[in-house]
Amino acid sequence: MGEKQHATFPQEVIDEYAALGVDIVAMFSAGHLGTRMGVEIVEASADRVVGTMPVEGNTQPYGLLHGGASAVLAETLGSVGSMMHAGSSKIAVGVDLNCTHHRGVRSGLVTGVATPVHRGRSTATYEIVISDEEDRRVCTARLTCLLRDAPGR
Repeated sequence: MGEKQHATFPQEVIDEYAALGVDIVAMFSAGHLGTRMGVEIVEASADRVVGTMPVEGNTQPYGLLHGGASAVLAETLGSVGSMMHAGSSKIAVGVDLNCTHHRGVRSGLVTGVATPVHRGRSTATYEIVISDEEDRRVCTARLTCLLRDAPGR
């Protein structure tokens, strides 16, 4: 999978979280599941989150990218966008995920791009488009997150 990539965040966001003692790059690393699946977040802001995931190791018995793997990538990217929108005083909790799988992929890397559909005070909804290395749409997903007060706030 090559060299480990780190998410790109606006400096003001890095500073906001650092003041709270939080390493935002580590926080948005996609967690243990994302690590196991090879998810890498390469760009992150409230307006756009980009991440990649290898097909290898994330296939179903027919050798195609597993739909659940696409769902993990989509939920990860939409959750990061929701957290970036909500700011450090809130946490994002996924409450609805919808995925439509358009084509099979057998190898390579897929890339997901999450963009906001709605950003409110209590919910955020992101559309996530996952494409193959030839920029063909593999999956379209929509994630809605509930924005809750962070513990201790």
